[in-house]
Amino acid sequence: MKRVPARREDHGGTARRERTRPGRERPGAAFPAGLPAALADAIDGFIGYLELERGLSRHTIAAYECDLRQCARFLSRKGVRAWSEVAPAQVTDWIGALGADGLAASSLARKLSALRMFARYRAHEGAAGRDFTELLVGPKLVRQIPGTLTAREVERLLAAPAGADHYALRDRAMLELFYSSGLRVSELAGLNLQQLDLDHGFVRVFGKGSKERVVPVGQKACDALATYLASGRHHFVKPRTGSQLFLSERGTAISRKMLWVLIRKYARLAGLTRPVKPHLLRHSFATHLLSGGADLRAIQEMLGHASIATTQIYTAVTPDRRIAEHARFHPRNRS
Repeated sequence: MKRVPARREDHGGTARRERTRPGRERPGAAFPAGLPAALADAIDGFIGYLELERGLSRHTIAAYECDLRQCARFLSRKGVRAWSEVAPAQVTDWIGALGADGLAASSLARKLSALRMFARYRAHEGAAGRDFTELLVGPKLVRQIPGTLTAREVERLLAAPAGADHYALRDRAMLELFYSSGLRVSELAGLNLQQLDLDHGFVRVFGKGSKERVVPVGQKACDALATYLASGRHHFVKPRTGSQLFLSERGTAISRKMLWVLIRKYARLAGLTRPVKPHLLRHSFATHLLSGGADLRAIQEMLGHASIATTQIYTAVTPDRRIAEHARFHPRNRS
């Protein structure tokens, strides 16, 4: 019996079929029937450019492709057959329709960012005479102050993987490294043994855009990692296991999804009542460093932020330090 691809509802109630281009993995990408070839081919060319020349992660590329194809579906229903026909008002209509459906401003901004990059790429390549996004104004974003755990809450979380079995050794080392170095969840999941230098206390990380940075690893994290490597990791090794640092039961690199599951599990065991997501440990890492007197520029480099403005959000969550600095240095506070 022939298997029929699952149907999903797209924005506007239009049903679409999911299929994958032979020989290429496209997580989250959609290829709806009836999408004009000129729209689809231009997206393919842009995705190839991102893969070959920009060095972006496959997750980022998949998100860009998904956003662009969603926009192309909307435009095609409005009668657009080529990107050269797109008017700024039509893009505004697309963003407005998504906003009316309740999509968050941050998600709208991300979709518009993907479209801007695509339009600029086409203009630069000479495929379009103009950038149809240059006059668009994105949704106003209200920057959220990141949540953090207290130092005591972090201690309870890190102590939650109790015992001496190989699962506990792996998970304790993983949590210790996560908090000690403030890595992104994808960076932690993708670490290889060669990136770790316990003798000198650092890890070499390849972050967004394949940018390399060297991040310190604290002594407690080094100790937990050394124990895991000596007594825990070999229990997960299978015949086809490579050099991945943190392994799953199948002997492959532990997935980002499993990291989320494990962190939620240990948060419950630690008695933490608030929702604990992986990024909360990264936020806590940055906030605790800043509260302890670390230089903001050094924190930026450790986090792998391209702009200091991204790192400055952590100054909003350390009011005690600001008060202490004011009391210490302002001339009118001196007796």
